Amino acid sequence: MTLNERREQVRSFLGKIVEIEIDRPIGYVHEKNGNRWQYPINYGYIPNVIGGDGEELDVYLLGVGEPVTRFRCRVIGAVLRDDDDEDKLIAAPDGMFFTASEIEQSVRFQEQYHVSHIVTI
Repeated sequence: MTLNERREQVRSFLGKIVEIEIDRPIGYVHEKNGNRWQYPINYGYIPNVIGGDGEELDVYLLGVGEPVTRFRCRVIGAVLRDDDDEDKLIAAPDGMFFTASEIEQSVRFQEQYHVSHIVTI
């Protein structure tokens, strides 16, 4: 998938209601490349939608303060990575919105390791 195709795919979800699977709920501890972090938010993917990395398209879920396994939500933004082939969607319960600054703070635990920027609806 080219950069343009990847960005077009991510932007096509902005504003849409999606059903996501959560594989890293709040409190999940992840270790990768010598880094270790605990997820302060729910993190998952849209089943059967393949992202730029060849795996299912990832989604940060904001506004839900407890661990969940599935959630129906609205895509309110995206994290576009300039140094990786994997962009991420940002979702929240329908009717709930966050500023780009609030989103940036919420996903910093993971995005601090990447060159990325936030787009919102």
